[in-house]
Formats: sequence, structure tokens, C-alpha cells
Amino acid sequence: MFRRVSFLWLFGALLIASCAPPGPRVLRVMTHDSFAVSEPVVSAFEAEHNLTVQFLSSGDAGEALNKAILSAGNPLADVFYGVDNTFLSRALTENIFEPYHSPLLAEIPDSFKLDPTDQALPVDYGDVCLNYDRAFFTEHNLQPPQRLEDLLEPEYRGLLVVENPASSSPGLAFLLATVGHFGPEGFLPYWEGLRQNDVLVVNDWGTAYNTEFSGSSGRGPRPIVVSYGSSPPFEVLYSAQPLEQPPTAAVVSDGSCFRQIEFVGILRGTHNRDLAEAWVDFMLSTTFQEDMPLQMYVFPVNPNARLDEMFTRTMAEPQHPAVVSPDDIAAHREAWIQAWTETVLQ
Repeated sequence: MFRRVSFLWLFGALLIASCAPPGPRVLRVMTHDSFAVSEPVVSAFEAEHNLTVQFLSSGDAGEALNKAILSAGNPLADVFYGVDNTFLSRALTENIFEPYHSPLLAEIPDSFKLDPTDQALPVDYGDVCLNYDRAFFTEHNLQPPQRLEDLLEPEYRGLLVVENPASSSPGLAFLLATVGHFGPEGFLPYWEGLRQNDVLVVNDWGTAYNTEFSGSSGRGPRPIVVSYGSSPPFEVLYSAQPLEQPPTAAVVSDGSCFRQIEFVGILRGTHNRDLAEAWVDFMLSTTFQEDMPLQMYVFPVNPNARLDEMFTRTMAEPQHPAVVSPDDIAAHREAWIQAWTETVLQ
């Protein structure tokens, strides 16, 4: 009797389990540490696809890429977001991604599509530019810098703080801006001139902008900093008091900025290919693209995404940023950083 009851109980339990709806699957997304997305946006995606998204924060862009390379073919996650055009060629050479031609690519301008194999799909962009403190230049009756060359003039001595390209993404981007603007033979003499004009080098953007810069977010003595073209609008957005215009401004003359483009890709060896494709499509959709600017201080590559009115009113975008091809960056990045180190720090 006991055996018969036990068998009937087990059979019933199995029948109930087989009829119960399956639990949500898990999608793992590897990102750099600066990744952010609003919770309602992620929750809506999870509900639509009956899944749970787990974000794997993996250091800065270079560190995250190293982790993806070390686990290639047996990935730590299903999707990797955050590799930019300064490291794109390395990601493609190491074969960490599976190709995926998202239907949303049809909405993205060709200028952002740097990978013809569709392994790395563009998500966002941001321009690394010089920023300056408006009040300082007004109070000192000094013309703000308009070009990179201006920083070599004696009146700008001791006014500039930059990030080390060996340890900072915007620092590397600004180094590449000088390579693109002055050429491989001309950028080191330019940096030697900056060194003689008392440029200050720090390790990271936070120290440069929030500690050394004299703009409203910083308390330092230097009124010129390497930051982003999007920094002035965010000064308005996060100001404690309403502002008519940003207290800072970006230098966006031809060749003075470097455009960083960030990409997403499906990691080779994922067991959740269908979910990974859905996430990539989601990142290119207007829902995600419109959420991004206020989360990560970057701009959408999908032109159908609407920007907050504050951005369109206060943003100055470079029309002709400096250009260095991903192949040239891959071939010379380490040598350029080493040469910069020997010129500026030694």
C-alpha cells in the first residue's frame, strides 16, 4: 500500500511539474564598469522575453576585453558590451564574437559600422574633447582655446590637465586625437610642447575632472581638461540650481576631438544564442537608445532615438573629429603609448 501511494504521489508531482510554466532563463551580459541602464527598461525586456538579465561588470574597457579574450569559446557571459574603436581590431583578431546581422542595423548610419562582418555592432558614441571653465576665462580676460595648437601658447601655461593614455580611456582617445590631427610624425613634438607648457597628467578622468579641473564639478586650479563633448550638457542637467547655459564648454574645432564608438557582440560559444540576439536588438532599439544618454553620458547611434531638449539646446558636436583607423590603432597603439610615456613622463 505504501509503495502504491508513493508511486501515485511521485507520478502526480511529475505531472504537475511537467505542466508548470518554465522558469525564466538567464541572460548574462558582460560590460565595462561605466555601463548603466535604468531599471524599468531592463525589467520591461525581461518581462517581454521571460528571462532574467545578469550584468557582469568586468573592469574598464581594456580589462573587460582581456577577460573576454581569455574565456573565448567558453565565455563568461552571452553578450559583451563596451569594446570601443580603440580596441576593436584586437577583439576581432582574437575571434571572441559570433556574427549577427541585426535587423536594427538598417536604421544605423554607415559611419558607425566599423566591422563589415557584423561581429561587433555599434551602440553609442561620445566625443573626447577639451573642456574649459567659462568663468575663468571671463575673469582673466583671456580667450578660451579654440584649437589644439593654442595650448602651446604661453598664456595657457599651467592651465591644462590630461589623463594618462596608459591607464585612461579618454586619455588614450585624446592621444589618438593628437595622432590624427598632427600625424604619426607630429604628435610627439606637440606633446613635448605641452610638457614644456606645464601640462598636468593624472591617472583617470575622475581625478582630472572632479579634482584638478576648476569647472563647476571640480574644485581644482586648472581651467582646461580632457573630458567629453557631452560634459557641458550634464553640468546643466545635474546642477543644484537652474542654469541658462553650461558653466563649461567643449572645444569642437576640426581635428580637436576623437570620437569613441562602443560596440556590442554575441560571445562565441554562448548557449543562449536566441536571447543574445534579442538583447543586441534591444540595445539598438529606440527604447534602449533613448535611455542611454542620461545613464552613460553617451549618445545613441540610432537617429530615430530622441534626445532630451537640454542636449539639443546646449550640445556642441564636432563636425570633423580626428580620425585614426582601427587597423592603425591596433598596429601602433602600444608603441604610441610608450613613446608618449617617454616624451611626457620621463
